[in-house]
Amino acid sequence: MIRGLITGGSGTIGSAISRRLADDGLHVIIHSNSNVDTAARVAAEIQEKGDVAQTVSFDLTDADATAAALEALLDAGPIQVLVNNAGIHDDAPMAGMSQEQWQRVIDVSLNGFFNVTQPLLLPMIRTRWGRIINISSISAIMGNRGQTNYAAAKAGLHGATKSLALELASRGITVNAVVPGIIASPMTQRVFNAEQIAAVVPMKRAGTPEEVAHLVAFLVSEQAGYISGQVIAINGAMA
Repeated sequence: MIRGLITGGSGTIGSAISRRLADDGLHVIIHSNSNVDTAARVAAEIQEKGDVAQTVSFDLTDADATAAALEALLDAGPIQVLVNNAGIHDDAPMAGMSQEQWQRVIDVSLNGFFNVTQPLLLPMIRTRWGRIINISSISAIMGNRGQTNYAAAKAGLHGATKSLALELASRGITVNAVVPGIIASPMTQRVFNAEQIAAVVPMKRAGTPEEVAHLVAFLVSEQAGYISGQVIAINGAMA
């Protein structure tokens, strides 16, 4: 059975991806850092359906802790699907942004991508098959007030996606970025009302986490084996 690791798998989008990949027959490994209980609930829901899931908890900004956790997972075999979904917001206008705000967001979204992905590459390469999907944000394409740090981190993933895709193309491994726009979640509901969403999204609605998960599942599938190095937006025609 193919194993897939979803970082930030306890969040709204991450849990939807975890459920969908489990539905497709993957053994999903749901990562969390602080939301351990939520990750455990998602794993239990997947197991109740007869699918396979487990949880893992580590701080992906801590390179040593991440390496130790991944080494333990790799003892059971290679991880051939990786969804780099973890990310955080710490918004402020750049004129008033602290160095800590800048560094923290970069650490999770960009340095965390390296800390998790790099140790998994050689075991994945040896299997001659793999899928790496990096979850970005529309902020990386369009920008957003107060999110210079977040936009920079996610835009960095776009360049990393394209470069890593070239490095792995001959090994049967694809690398793509998925770029959600406004996706329904508790956080989105606090920031946008229906009128605001209708004003900025041509489709007049927020996307659903499940729609993002369906796109990720397709990119994981055999049918997407010739798609790599792409930055694919899912945003209701925003851009």
